[in-house]
Amino acid sequence: MLALYCIGTCLLVLIDQLSKLAVLRYIRPLNTLPLWEGVFHLTYCENRGAAFGILQNKFGLFYLITAIVVIFITVYIAKKRPQSRVLNISLTLLVGGALGNVIDRLFRGFVVDFFDFRLIHFPIFNPADCFVVCGTFLLAVYILFLEGRQKSEINKKGNE
Repeated sequence: MLALYCIGTCLLVLIDQLSKLAVLRYIRPLNTLPLWEGVFHLTYCENRGAAFGILQNKFGLFYLITAIVVIFITVYIAKKRPQSRVLNISLTLLVGGALGNVIDRLFRGFVVDFFDFRLIHFPIFNPADCFVVCGTFLLAVYILFLEGRQKSEINKKGNE
């Protein structure tokens, strides 16, 4: 599982960083590229904060939180070797997204955001943000609905 986690995390970071490089090269000069006018644009945005632009320029805090999360999840996967596919995918998404954005902060001094849903006036975001949100959602599903069921199935098999 650890190998899949590492490969998956690297693939997610690669997808995130390649998309941001493309935006820096092709969208930044245009500022925005409407894919569906008034609904969905690719808009170049430099985010120096966290989600929705909160905590502007608090990079030390972001680095610390990211380091703690990445180390905790990696050690957890290495030691516990969780069998749940949902749990492994959720943790891989969380770490891939966290690393994608921390790489931006380290090397650019800001996070590149570009998905711009104008129809609902949603804040501009990027693939790493999507990975973190999806990973968090899957982790919640696992904790709320799957974790207890898997433990009871393991106990049933042990009692047979």
